[in-house]
Amino acid sequence: MNAKPHEFSRNLLIPALVAVGITVSTCTQQQEEIVEQNIDQGLNVSVTEPVERDYEEIKNSGVLRMITNYSSNTYFLHQGIDRGFEYEMVREFANEHDLALEVVIVGPNQNPYDLLNSGAGDLIAANYTITPERKQYVKFTRPYNLVNQLIIFSDDIENPPSTLEALAERNIPITVRRNSSYYSRLQELQQNGYDLNIRLTSSDMDTESLLFEISRDEHQATVADNNMFQASGTYMNGLVKGPTIARNDTIAWAIRNNASDLETRLNRFLYKHFRFGAQEGQPKRSTFLNVLRKRYFGGGQAQQVASIYRPVSEIEGTGIISPYDDLIKSVADSAGVDWLMIASIIAQETKFNPNSKSWAGAVGLMQVMPQFSQVENEQLLYDAEINLREGVRIITEHLRHYSYLDSLNQWALALATYNAGPGHVADARRLTIDHNKNPNEWENVSDALLKLMQRKYYKDARFGFCRGIETVRYVKEVMNRHQTYETILAMAERKNLNQQLGMVNTIQ
Repeated sequence: MNAKPHEFSRNLLIPALVAVGITVSTCTQQQEEIVEQNIDQGLNVSVTEPVERDYEEIKNSGVLRMITNYSSNTYFLHQGIDRGFEYEMVREFANEHDLALEVVIVGPNQNPYDLLNSGAGDLIAANYTITPERKQYVKFTRPYNLVNQLIIFSDDIENPPSTLEALAERNIPITVRRNSSYYSRLQELQQNGYDLNIRLTSSDMDTESLLFEISRDEHQATVADNNMFQASGTYMNGLVKGPTIARNDTIAWAIRNNASDLETRLNRFLYKHFRFGAQEGQPKRSTFLNVLRKRYFGGGQAQQVASIYRPVSEIEGTGIISPYDDLIKSVADSAGVDWLMIASIIAQETKFNPNSKSWAGAVGLMQVMPQFSQVENEQLLYDAEINLREGVRIITEHLRHYSYLDSLNQWALALATYNAGPGHVADARRLTIDHNKNPNEWENVSDALLKLMQRKYYKDARFGFCRGIETVRYVKEVMNRHQTYETILAMAERKNLNQQLGMVNTIQ
């Protein structure tokens, strides 16, 4: 049985890892070459002509693709569940427009502007400052946040300077990415007479990773927005706030230059949540936005978010997705199915809550219906392992039923069956045939599931009305989450490799 969905994963994963058996000297040389190549001489954009994909195309596909970075204020996972300030903002827009949300994490050697303009994503939501350089390649929405740019020091520095004059006089190196707005601002300060010591780092190194290295005294100083400093400072030790180098920078989402309808809808959404008041520079924020800001950037809930978020030491370092990873791997491997897909199903069904029970009576991690279970005692289905084995048994039966299909359609139809039941999916496939389309293609079957919400179609169906929109979204979101999990694990593997190369370099 072909039950691994790797065929349909987009090419968003990290380049292949260094082959086993490579010599120590070659590893070290490769590491140095990679770092040198990634110190950009600009935004390094290669796709300058955007694809034609505006709101109508997005709506027809049912999916909004959000390009972002993996960090505590943009997007991260907690126990397998999606979190992050930017993520929750975009998800609110997607929900209002009845769209599934797909997260596209920018991987090493990938360019967010190229991902946007090539159509791999629909907007960049990554705490981006509006700059003239960026506006050459993308259009920005109206702002939804104001931030100050701060110099951040390692606490290893004695008497850190509190002014730009003192910073320049002490010649403390400030490490930033060439393709960041921070570098542009530091250049402006140099042109205004401040003799600053600017050091460039790899474009793959995001601001939060730089802050983490500052906290470990690997660099002396960097630049960060005040909101990122506040979020990171709650779980990183050794960060010292320095002088402000820019005030009230506007933060916005980036979209394609030709996506005018999407721009209008995004701006309408953002206007409800953020706009400038009568006093210049004093914004008015909605209750929703204030709650998000407090959750991620200030107050007790921000402390709570920070306490569960360990981007470097946990997920990126060890590849942890959920509290049940080991159990899921064991059960999935025994059944011959992709454990990440099972984790994606659980996240969608219950957010990894083993005590969950739905209005329809489905129980446990994988929302197993007792009447379809081989476990006679319903209470046993609240046991994580028993429920997981039953859920995997059921999804495996569905996969086996569609085993003659390619991996994409096999998984899509199996997921739809798991969500809606075999009767409704069979009705949809029959309806697909009635419309002279291939019933083995998920795209056709998903269209038929939507039709089964209309009386003229479901009145003749054997199993009647089906809330097809829920099943279609379910399949999309499970598959999208699977892709995100794959990307994050690949990031963890790359990080571990880089750490091994660093250790080898130190030994030499």
